[in-house]
Amino acid sequence: MQRTLVLLKPDCVQRRLMGTVISRFEDKGLNIVAMKMLQVTPELSRAHYAEHVDKPFYPSLEAFITAAPVVAMVVEGLEVISVVRDMLGATSGLKAAAGTIRGDYSSSRQMNLVHASDSEASAQRELDLYFEPSELCDYAPVIVPYLRAGDEG
Repeated sequence: MQRTLVLLKPDCVQRRLMGTVISRFEDKGLNIVAMKMLQVTPELSRAHYAEHVDKPFYPSLEAFITAAPVVAMVVEGLEVISVVRDMLGATSGLKAAAGTIRGDYSSSRQMNLVHASDSEASAQRELDLYFEPSELCDYAPVIVPYLRAGDEG
């Protein structure tokens, strides 16, 4: 079982698409084990996007991510990192396939609604930035036997 960080970005919050996006993850059978709304600070932005801080586009990225609240979630499931990224589609909503979250709701590269960790190492680093261990609620939904076979995790 893997965990990943998912951020519903300011454009998702402002456009009132939070419930729609959360429903997509739940409909897929993924488990949300923590969720909170917060305002990303410039400091948190720099920590989260550390690899981009020195790039020319970073100032606009920081301005965007700090402009309005985000919803941070810990999402759990089998191969959840790749599953969530596949559900999101290409980074640019203009290039994302129909049926993906970005393909259905975004028409921008930066305003692409959702961030999701791209690897296990990134997921752990990002989860540690946004959540304390005490904020995670481990539980097994009663529908799990109807979502996957017992030998699948």
